[in-house]
Amino acid sequence: MTPEQQDRVFEAFSQADAATARDFGGTGLGLTITKTFCRMMGGDVTLTSEPGKGTNFIIRLPTEVREPDAESAAPLDSIAARLNTEGKAVLVIDDDADTRQVLKRFLNRKGFPVECASSGEEGLRLARELHPMAILLDVMMPGMDGWAVLSTLKSEPEVRDIPVVMLTIVDDKNLGYALGATDYMIKPVDRDRLTEILAKFRNVPPPRSALVIDDEEPARKMLTQILEKERWNVVQAENGLVALERIAKERPDLILLDLMMPKMNGYQFLAELRKHDEWRSIPIIVVTARDMSTEERIALDGYVEKVLPKHALTEDALLTEIQDLIAACVKAKQPAQNKQSI
Repeated sequence: MTPEQQDRVFEAFSQADAATARDFGGTGLGLTITKTFCRMMGGDVTLTSEPGKGTNFIIRLPTEVREPDAESAAPLDSIAARLNTEGKAVLVIDDDADTRQVLKRFLNRKGFPVECASSGEEGLRLARELHPMAILLDVMMPGMDGWAVLSTLKSEPEVRDIPVVMLTIVDDKNLGYALGATDYMIKPVDRDRLTEILAKFRNVPPPRSALVIDDEEPARKMLTQILEKERWNVVQAENGLVALERIAKERPDLILLDLMMPKMNGYQFLAELRKHDEWRSIPIIVVTARDMSTEERIALDGYVEKVLPKHALTEDALLTEIQDLIAACVKAKQPAQNKQSI
């Protein structure tokens, strides 16, 4: 073969001599497939040729073969799987290869597609590319640790709603929840509980929206963290006037309202809200530090779903109470929505 023919002999659908194709047929894929298989086995195929004399093809393969690790054993399968697992896969981020392999095998048996990352940086890249159903995140990693990864995830709108389950040998649940983790598990992982946690994320409805209205920034932050943990999109307002502007731009599914605020307090806000028919059905939960009289509670009857005193509840109790109320409000609201759509 001439040098020009040698350059293209391994190209797909190409043959060195068109006359050969006419005389003997063929697709021009044989050498392409051969070279691909050789490289998959860690080897290669080369050639030497002289026009008018002949051609020698040389295949070189390694004589010692080691078992590939679980994460690279089937690269073609992995690439094909990624095309069909956006929003369905579980992303495991852990620097320990054994942990990644054990979790991947276990979750695969439970029917979860799994992608793995060995570092925080790689985990963030895959989270942005794949938008996984959930992320299992190790805390203790070199370089970018789990807390840094979690903070970054929750700061980016395109991935902030992905549920993150922290896996660690250190019991620091409060920090995990404060940074936006959905759940927290101590190693060694309880497999049954992990399965239950991940099962909740299958076919999860899109995140709902909530408006938190409070003039105290720490209170707004605390309530926002509680809601975001349950995959709510949260908008904040420091008084009733700002809240009305927020609602005019986007109607929330739930409002958490403080009563004592400057410029427009909670009572004035409720009165203005009632003037708009399309806003009257928004569930409202009052969260206040004020000791309310019976008369004040009666005055709110029919306007709000529940009144919660800030000072009488611990943070954990408040979290539980709000979660229950959110579920009750959404459930109570559902029949009315269905009736409108009929």
